[in-house]
Amino acid sequence: MALRKNPESRPQISEVSPPAAIPGGEFRIRGKGLAGAERPTARFGELSAPVVIGSDSLVIVRVPEGVSRGELVLGKDQDTAWTCDIGIQIAEGMHPVSNPVIDKLGNIYTTFSGSAGQKTAVSIYKLDQSLVAKPLVTDLMNATALALDAQGTLYCSSRHDGMVYQVSSSGNTSTYVEGMGVATGIVFDREDNLFVGDRSGTVFKISRERQIYVFATLEASIAAYHLAFGPDGYLYVSGPTTSSFDAVHRIDKDGHVETFYRGLGRPQGMAFDVQGNLYVAASLSGRRGVVRISPDRNAELFLSGPAIVGLAFSPSKSVIVATNNSLFKVDARIEGWPVP
Repeated sequence: MALRKNPESRPQISEVSPPAAIPGGEFRIRGKGLAGAERPTARFGELSAPVVIGSDSLVIVRVPEGVSRGELVLGKDQDTAWTCDIGIQIAEGMHPVSNPVIDKLGNIYTTFSGSAGQKTAVSIYKLDQSLVAKPLVTDLMNATALALDAQGTLYCSSRHDGMVYQVSSSGNTSTYVEGMGVATGIVFDREDNLFVGDRSGTVFKISRERQIYVFATLEASIAAYHLAFGPDGYLYVSGPTTSSFDAVHRIDKDGHVETFYRGLGRPQGMAFDVQGNLYVAASLSGRRGVVRISPDRNAELFLSGPAIVGLAFSPSKSVIVATNNSLFKVDARIEGWPVP
């Protein structure tokens, strides 16, 4: 968030966080003289924005629905304005429960998972480069997590039947592997081995010859395992439990598990950038959104917003953020680590 220079503006800004938000998220502005003589007001473009807290030293502004401009204005006559990274809604009426995935052409895939045992009209949607959502798969129960292999073929897990399905470009499905328990997160490594998280406590490794191995065991999750490979070659696993102080674990090539970071609320989908920073949908110190964790394990809120379940980086360096019913595009100018 960059301050627009205005020598006549009274407020003195010392800190603004986080760098980005989607509607329902909040920006925290710290400084001096922020309130002026009256209760502070805020807007994004022409849309008024609720001020949650307003004082001379701290203003918390909530991003309203329908924002299409990332210019935050405090007060009247645009005497104080900042350029913000705001997520613009690109799809609604979805039900993802994990990361979307994006192929090399920029096509976006996401799910309508439904409640346990619910047969939905559409299981997987595809958004092409014009960001038009079209049904791709219609016959898969409780579509859960998505992954692409090195050839760009799409795969989807089902927590309903414990299978992982291969999806053709026309949307036809075939069983790739079965018997994966409560199959949730899936990801491929650089050798095209598939890793599947069974939320009851197992991470499976499936070779290209479809041989199945128990790769690692973890504490069971109440919802799902979410998987991501980092630039360091470790497999990272998140899985919300009943604790409000959950961890992201990482697993080496031999299946040894260690705690990478502890202190998140309901960590879910994850992605890496090329600098090795981990982005995870979670709460940090009671603030919900996307948390960025550096390789040396320092955590900060990167994006504020409610009900976020996952994210993915696009070839155009945008972040596609998935909530439990929508997708948002944030032009964050971040290069993601290639998957796979």
